[in-house]
Amino acid sequence: MTQPILQIENLRASFRIQDEYFTAVNGVTLSVHPNEVLAIVGESGCGKSTLALSITGLHEPERTKLEGSILFEGTNLLSLDINELNQIRGRKIGMIFQDPLSALNPLMTAGRQIEESLDYHTKLSSLNKRQRTLDLLERVGISNPKQICDRYPHELSGGLRQRVMIAMALACDPLLLIADEPTTALDVTIQAQIMTLLRELQQQMNTGIMLITHNLGVVAEMADRVAVMYAGEIVELADVHTLFAHPMHPYTRSLLHSVPSLQTLHEKLHVIQGIVPSLQKLPAAGCRFQSRIDWIPESEHEKNPILREVEPGHWVRCTCYQNFYFPQHP
Repeated sequence: MTQPILQIENLRASFRIQDEYFTAVNGVTLSVHPNEVLAIVGESGCGKSTLALSITGLHEPERTKLEGSILFEGTNLLSLDINELNQIRGRKIGMIFQDPLSALNPLMTAGRQIEESLDYHTKLSSLNKRQRTLDLLERVGISNPKQICDRYPHELSGGLRQRVMIAMALACDPLLLIADEPTTALDVTIQAQIMTLLRELQQQMNTGIMLITHNLGVVAEMADRVAVMYAGEIVELADVHTLFAHPMHPYTRSLLHSVPSLQTLHEKLHVIQGIVPSLQKLPAAGCRFQSRIDWIPESEHEKNPILREVEPGHWVRCTCYQNFYFPQHP
C-alpha cells in the first residue's frame, strides 16, 4: 500500500471545563491513504467531529489541549503555528462541514465564498477566479453555475448548499478531504447524489477521504476501511467487507443489529440501552461500553483495554467481544 497522506498517532483531545480538562478523543491512531475512503462511524457524541476539528486545528486554542501527533505529508500539524496551518488547510486539506447553512456566510454569494479560498491560496486574476468558480460549480453537478454563483445561501436548497460546500472544499484540489456528515438533513435522493459525486471526485483526483457519518448504509456504499468510534476511542478497525461480514466488538455488532433489513422484517430491532456518557462522566479506565451491555460479566472486560490485531488488518478493543451475545427477548 502507498504511504499514508495522513497518519494520526495516539491523539488525545481534551477540553477545559472550568478549571479541569476532560478528554474527548482518547489515544486515537489512524491513517488515510491516497484514493482511499476511511469512514469514522458511531453515535452522536462519540467524538467523530472532535477528531475532524482536531486535524484541521479548528478548536478554540484557549480551552483545548491536543497531544500526540497528526502527520500530514510527514509534517506534524500540531507543531505548526496558525499561519503555517493556514497554508495547508483549505489548500491541501479540504473540509465539508456538517451543516452548510451555518457554515456558509449568509452575507456573501456562493461564488464569492468559493473565490475566498482562491484569493488566499492562489494568484489567479479576477477573471480566472470567476472561471475557476464556475468550473467548480459545474464539476459538482450544478447545471446552471452562473445563476448559482450570484445567489446567497438562503436562496439555495439544501442539496445545492451542500454542493457549494463541496466546491469550496475542492477549490485548490486538496490531497485530503474531510467530510463531516455530508448528507445530514438531505432527502434520500439527494444523499445518493452527493455520495456518488464524492466518490467520482475522489477517483478523478486521487484524493483521500475521511468520511464521518452515523449512516451505515453510506458506509457500506462508500468506504474502503471503517473505524468504529465509541466514547472517544476507536473500538474496531477493519476493511469494510470484513466489518460488515464479521463484526466483533459488541458496539459494532449492536449498531449493525439495530439497523432494519429484509432479513429482520418480522423481528424486533435491537435497542442499544443507555446513552454515550457525557464528557465529564467518561470512565477513566476499563471498557467504556461496559455499562450498556450489563449482562456481560465485569470479568469479561479488560481493566485497560487496548486495540489488538485479531486477524490481519482487523483490530478490536477489549476482550469482551469473545463472549458477547445478544440477550433473548420474550
